[in-house]
Amino acid sequence: MSLVTLNFNAIRLGHPLPFPLRGANGMLLAQKGYVIPSREDLDHLIARGMQLCVDTDEVGPDQTVYLSRQRGLRSTPVPEAGGREAGPPDWIELQIRATQLLRAPQVAGFGQRFEHLHDELARHVRRAPDAALLALIYLSADETRMYSATHALLVSAACMLTARDVLRWSDEEVGLVGRAALSMNVGMTALQDTLARQVTPLRSEQVEQIGTHRDRSGELLREAGIDHPVWLEAVQHHHLREPGRLADRTPARRMARLIQRADLFAARIAPRVSRPPMAVTAAMQASYFDEDNRMDEAGAALVKALGIYVPGSFVRLASNEVGIVTRRGASGTTPRVAVLLNRQGLPVAETTQRDTSHVMFKVVGHLTAREAKVQWPLDKVLALA
Repeated sequence: MSLVTLNFNAIRLGHPLPFPLRGANGMLLAQKGYVIPSREDLDHLIARGMQLCVDTDEVGPDQTVYLSRQRGLRSTPVPEAGGREAGPPDWIELQIRATQLLRAPQVAGFGQRFEHLHDELARHVRRAPDAALLALIYLSADETRMYSATHALLVSAACMLTARDVLRWSDEEVGLVGRAALSMNVGMTALQDTLARQVTPLRSEQVEQIGTHRDRSGELLREAGIDHPVWLEAVQHHHLREPGRLADRTPARRMARLIQRADLFAARIAPRVSRPPMAVTAAMQASYFDEDNRMDEAGAALVKALGIYVPGSFVRLASNEVGIVTRRGASGTTPRVAVLLNRQGLPVAETTQRDTSHVMFKVVGHLTAREAKVQWPLDKVLALA
């Protein structure tokens, strides 16, 4: 079960529910098709469940757009030349679709749906890399219900950016490393979502599933009709701890090493019920060093591509203001920052963009999302980019 919270003000009274409603603890409040006639009846449901939630496993693919709108986070597309819709991507919808897809690799049509998901992510990363990083880092900092898919989306985006902009790999290799990163944990997606919220020690069967998930992921991908040897080998070895030069490796092993570095970074910034997340900038710095505490070539490339202060990370400025990084700067240490808390630590009425290359606004510290204590909807954050 993977619950997401609904904006109860958006429930259509007098209309059949398109999926079951559940409470914060997963308790069933109303079946699919049930009609909530009045606000009084809605308040009664909320009182029973504390809040209204939907299990993404019970939502059909055609209902993901509806669900993202109900959560109040959908951007309005604008027409592109030629009549197609373009504009800011709906990251919540993409997150839900990725969760549904990666949890069910044995469902018919997985390969085609996976390609559509990857191509959409790659297009967003190519067109607006800072906005893509901002969205995925921001979502990762507070996501425990759809942890696995959010993690995979971030690792895939980070690998594609690094491979393209720093390592200068071919378009084919960029696509392959993105696909391998997105599918690396398909053998334990549901388990990862469970572990993000689990406070008890790992059970023996969970330890075994973690240990065999690379082989299982490869098997599931082959069963889905994916037979590219480099892709499959990169998935097979994405946890391999093997320091050394990238040039000394096969293409698949080079991709696996980059995925491993990005995987560690993304895991460090993600919260668990059992432990707090690491600040984004601290996690990025930690990815720079290999298992022998030396500079890692893939990790250094990742840092160069994303910057020490990645879009979506929270920082404190020399002015004592706190803000969120919205764009990478001319160097990895001089990002563009939108101020969210003033010098007194109070929320600002209107955000101001700071150029941190100026000494009075240079970055002097980093914070986790929880330390920053800023809770904005994603669409409001993306408007700052």
